[in-house]
Amino acid sequence: MPDFGIDRLGECPIPSPMKGVAFVPDSRRVLYHTQLADIEDCLRRGVPIPAMEMGGPRARIHFDPAKLACGIVTCGGLCPGLNDVIRAIVLSLHHHYGVRRIHGFKYGYEGLVQRFGHDPVELNPDAVNNVQRLGGTFLGSSRGNQDPVDMVDTLERMGMGILFAVGGDGTQRGAGALCAEIARRKLDIAVIGIPKTIDNDISFIDRSFGFITAVEEARRSITAAHSEATGARNGVGLVKLMGRESGFIAAYAALADNEVNFCIIPEIPFSLPVFLRALQARIEARGHAVIAVAEGAGQELFADKGGRDASGNALQSDIGTFLREEIKKHFKGIGMEMNLKYIDPSYIIRSLPAEPNDAAYCLMLGHNAVHAGMTGRTNMVVGHWSSDFTHVPIALAVSKRKKIDPRGWAWNGVIAATGQPSFVPDGEK
Repeated sequence: MPDFGIDRLGECPIPSPMKGVAFVPDSRRVLYHTQLADIEDCLRRGVPIPAMEMGGPRARIHFDPAKLACGIVTCGGLCPGLNDVIRAIVLSLHHHYGVRRIHGFKYGYEGLVQRFGHDPVELNPDAVNNVQRLGGTFLGSSRGNQDPVDMVDTLERMGMGILFAVGGDGTQRGAGALCAEIARRKLDIAVIGIPKTIDNDISFIDRSFGFITAVEEARRSITAAHSEATGARNGVGLVKLMGRESGFIAAYAALADNEVNFCIIPEIPFSLPVFLRALQARIEARGHAVIAVAEGAGQELFADKGGRDASGNALQSDIGTFLREEIKKHFKGIGMEMNLKYIDPSYIIRSLPAEPNDAAYCLMLGHNAVHAGMTGRTNMVVGHWSSDFTHVPIALAVSKRKKIDPRGWAWNGVIAATGQPSFVPDGEK
């Protein structure tokens, strides 16, 4: 049973300066289980029903805004909405709580290590004016771990009270290490994570910011691939999309326009011969095909590289170019004409500004992160579950990757939309 308990730095003796809002009682919870059968099972076994703290402003806060300094850091790969989140944090700190000392640390966790020489940026409403219209992060980013001792030295020297860490599971593990060092020194510093993963694969969070924008842009690429495929004799449009270990972007993009005939994701076993036979049958029957493949799919077809990148992710082989060449080889081998167009929009997608739905979501994530930090909550990420914003311990958020359930509604929808067969022979299941 997941433990949703949230660490606190201490009491909240100060009345919140926020006016005209509905404060959330600390007792308010969001149920983890969304199906009645799961709740009934807990009741039958006599175990507590798991629930998360609800996000939102509290009537009393831990930090005195007049004395508080806050920092923001963005880490890892780019993602639509990063600037929106930074802006939301700055505006909430400034206007909701009256915090005037806000610093942006440059180039990820490097900005918290003095030897790199990245001077912090002073942030205020003027500094973040219109940054939400730009892609990327104006604070810069980087990958790789830094020594928590060095980073906490900087936080302590600068008198920081709250650090907001925007990044994926590697960033949040680093935030957890910061919390451990802060606790060792018995410092009054909160660390609040805002989970960033364009792949939508953070556990105990139903949606990551930037994901909707990614699906929308992936849909454009699939539309282009469909046009190319239908515009040529025996045309094949092959689109490689992001998704190292989870195929949410590819699956949702396949559902968006129903123009994808084959969706290949990491969660579903994959046999190249079975796929090629199915593709050949599709071309023979309809004269064209569109394929969406997630970057982490089919890695079992390659020799294990055995290494990891600076963020700790396992190195992967390029399934997109591999499929492109294998498809060409197959059709050449059977003497059948085939015209293939390969599209990889990955860097275009991740560097876009957020679309309106994502932008609004980023604003609320930023606000809820500030509300949590001001109450002295720490070692947590702000998330979203069911229909509410929530508080999730960092340890839970990084405990495992969220993946598409092969028996869930999303993958069943993909199968119904594409009509694709299983890519694994019965004997290999």
